[in-house]
Amino acid sequence: MPAHVQTVSTAAPESANAIAAVRQQAMLALVPPPRLALSDWIEQELRLPQDVSALPGRVRLWPYQREIADAISEPTIERVTLVKPVRVGFTTLLTGALASFVANEPSPILALLPTEADARDYAVSDLEPIFAATPALKGLLSAEADETGRNTLLSRRFAGGSLKIVAAKSPRNLRRHNVRILLIDEADAMEPGPEGSPVALAERRTLSFGNRKIIMGSTPIFEETSNVLRAYAQSDQRVFEVPCPECGSFTEIQWSHIEWEPDRPDTAAFRCPHCEELIQERHKPAMVEAGEWRATAPHVQGHAGFRLNALVSVLPNASWTKIAAEFLTAKRDPDTLQVWTNTLLAQGWREAAQELDEAELAARAEPFGLPDAIPEEVLIITTGVDVQHDRLELVYLGHGRSETFALANSVIWGSPDEDTTWQELDDALKTVWKHPNGGVMRVDAAAVDAGDGETMDAVMSFCRPRFGRRVVAIKGVSGNRPAIVASKSKGSRLFIVGVDGLKSQLTNRLSRGRTIRFSENLEARFYEELASERLVIRYVRGAPVRQWERIPGRRAEGLDAMVYGLAVRNLVGVNLDRRAAEIQSDRMPPPIPTVIRSRWLHH
Repeated sequence: MPAHVQTVSTAAPESANAIAAVRQQAMLALVPPPRLALSDWIEQELRLPQDVSALPGRVRLWPYQREIADAISEPTIERVTLVKPVRVGFTTLLTGALASFVANEPSPILALLPTEADARDYAVSDLEPIFAATPALKGLLSAEADETGRNTLLSRRFAGGSLKIVAAKSPRNLRRHNVRILLIDEADAMEPGPEGSPVALAERRTLSFGNRKIIMGSTPIFEETSNVLRAYAQSDQRVFEVPCPECGSFTEIQWSHIEWEPDRPDTAAFRCPHCEELIQERHKPAMVEAGEWRATAPHVQGHAGFRLNALVSVLPNASWTKIAAEFLTAKRDPDTLQVWTNTLLAQGWREAAQELDEAELAARAEPFGLPDAIPEEVLIITTGVDVQHDRLELVYLGHGRSETFALANSVIWGSPDEDTTWQELDDALKTVWKHPNGGVMRVDAAAVDAGDGETMDAVMSFCRPRFGRRVVAIKGVSGNRPAIVASKSKGSRLFIVGVDGLKSQLTNRLSRGRTIRFSENLEARFYEELASERLVIRYVRGAPVRQWERIPGRRAEGLDAMVYGLAVRNLVGVNLDRRAAEIQSDRMPPPIPTVIRSRWLHH
């Protein structure tokens, strides 16, 4: 055989092998990397910058966080629900999940938060810093507009997907979006609007995807209307249990298991319900490290639910001793007790009473009141004014460090259209009273109801020149709102009062303790008006909503005026220690001018 023929025959197998090797390498390059559990990916890749975390750098998940993260990345689980307290790092976990989807499973993603301010704060304070600090995420979410000009702070496009950060209070933002991944944070702060529940509206945006993922987390607020508690009840209802170092039995640590010596919260410890041994806090880190999640409704498939309280957090500010000390302070007032119950125990709040007993309230009357018997504890006086078509109803409230005193109620007869009516109110708000400690007091702030469209102009005209005396026009609005905030309308000095929340606080304080006290000078009708409404649960477009409704045949002027007086207390920012020192003096305060003149006129 010729030499050149032999050369070709020996080279051919080598060439074929080389081609096969190249093909094999090319095929291997197309094989996706092995799927990492979300907990592993977060710990390997995610970095926290110093301005986001007290422990910047690589993330280390707590034991109770790992199974939550892995449930989010588990393909067979469609929904994940977390009933959470504060101090357990859910927001970081949520951001880690979002980052993993952007980096590893690009998809249309929607993050739903209660308000526009929450959405912007999350994008600026959490999302962007973490993406900038994490090498594996750098450049994936750019706030800079692309060639189509589509990117904004709350709307980003990236290779293979998109991210929308939407406020629940703007349901129109939920239209026209089809998403595979839905992340919902603080669901209990989202109330139904004109189009129904924003949570339900957001969930409908995922119907096009068979592999959708819905992740909801929230601190519960009210038990009867909680979005997150309702979702958890439909899940496999997992609880985090830790072993007792004495007997080894697993238990979900609950508040009933924490004990301390009388008046010594620094001795707080865990009483094991199985062996009844008292376990000191120094054992908690090891107990939590060995803890496990247990599904109490294992027959439910595809929906992982987790319930957690702050008693298992190993952060220093969540120690048993610190939580016990906070409880001793919080229990003095139902308002602070609700916050403690919601945020640390992750339990929904149940009202002590759905309506009040007027006779029981009247029986509490005590020998104090205006004009001559102000209690020594009173440091601030506010007035609520309810405007009717033929009169003004006034309630005077005294505020101490922890108690509120209903000092007096009165009526100014006259039409709001008459100047004499408002002059009489002005005189009433400038009244000076003698304090038992030697000094004098007058009204520190007053709220005048401008909610009636027919009387609003008269109320605004009266309050505008007296704004420097904290005499403000208010409008009561229902729903989940702050106690009092300035209206955003330009040129308006109207304040918006969240009446539902204040009525709930008032009812809780009257039902659970004696932090609101009544003068014996109050008229009998005041108590009937104070108990004129009751709390009911109504379904609005399929979602339960707490509503206050009038008991038929009753008037509510006293209740409304008292709510306004409570609201306007938030506008008085005086230092109570300084005020207590001031009222020791018998000096008369300077007279209040009827009209406040601009300094500009003297130049």
